[in-house]
Amino acid sequence: MDQAEATKLVVDALTKKAKTKSKFYFSDLAKILGEKPRAAKKYVTKMVEEEVLEFWSSGSTSMYGLKGTGKQASAEDED
Repeated sequence: MDQAEATKLVVDALTKKAKTKSKFYFSDLAKILGEKPRAAKKYVTKMVEEEVLEFWSSGSTSMYGLKGTGKQASAEDED
């Protein structure tokens, strides 16, 4: 699988689930990709760098979501 295929898989899956959920655990993304954690991490990291996904952390929990989606997306842009 190349990066473009991985990105398409993740974006399609997260878009379908966007109505009910905006943030996903890394394990959810690895399952979508069908990869082991180490391989999936490379794809996910690249998607964050390309700003397809955004990384979110509460301090104790780390999650990922599509860039610009979710309840906090509008509040985070306010200054």
